[in-house]
Amino acid sequence: MKKIGKFQIDVVDTGGLALDGGAMFGVVPKALWQKAYDEGDDKNRIPMAARPLLVRWDDRVMLIDSGSGDKLGEKLESIYSIEHHKTSIRIGLQKYGLTPGDITDFVYTHLHFDHSGGSTIKDNGDVVPVFSNAKHYVQKSQYYWAMNPTMKDRASFMKENWEPVRASGTLELLDGNGELYKGIEVITVDGHTKGMQMVKISDENETILFGADLTPTSAHISYPFIMGYDNFPLTTLAEKEKYFPIAYEDNWTIIFEHDAFCQAGKLGMNEKGIFVKEKFDISTF
Repeated sequence: MKKIGKFQIDVVDTGGLALDGGAMFGVVPKALWQKAYDEGDDKNRIPMAARPLLVRWDDRVMLIDSGSGDKLGEKLESIYSIEHHKTSIRIGLQKYGLTPGDITDFVYTHLHFDHSGGSTIKDNGDVVPVFSNAKHYVQKSQYYWAMNPTMKDRASFMKENWEPVRASGTLELLDGNGELYKGIEVITVDGHTKGMQMVKISDENETILFGADLTPTSAHISYPFIMGYDNFPLTTLAEKEKYFPIAYEDNWTIIFEHDAFCQAGKLGMNEKGIFVKEKFDISTF
């Protein structure tokens, strides 16, 4: 657990998954990315985590992302090597003495299945919201992108992960950067997918950035390490060049939502550029 002012911050374990290393690192050769992260398995898949962020303060309980959930089915779970026994967000929340009904605010960084899948569940043949007492937030531009995705990324969007929430009347479409609460700000970035939102949590002295898929692993802090999944890789590069120097100068803590080996880090800079100078965990499982 980490404290920033009145905010108590933890990460939630929703199990591991595996994705193709080449897709995760784009044009970077395997000889480089395997040294920076992991060499991958016999199918060239690298181990990854899915760790939503839990923020508690006053009478509020906010969850940011929800992992893949347990609706994918055996075929897709096998392709992505998903740990089905851990994917239910209920299991991850139990560690903190919470149930989905305790969540007051839920933030989708974006609507790809590995970030949004746990926000709905199958119940007697119907798909219903998991966080029945929560207000849900997503960027308007991301919502419309997800409803009309390109051929490149349409396999990552599954409407059952958010449309039951919209139908319940608890989904709010945000329009750009801004504070959700004092000290909790969303920042939009468009390189990975239109309208992805990072979440920045600050007090007068310290800041945490939940970078979602701008900072999926610690290896992706290196500017050239850009995912093949990104719709607009040059936009991703520009976003890294904008935010990472600020994170270094102001000593932000960066959360790596998908890094199987470390949860968070601080940035450094040398003659080769930005790098992760310190790695550490926020929560223990």
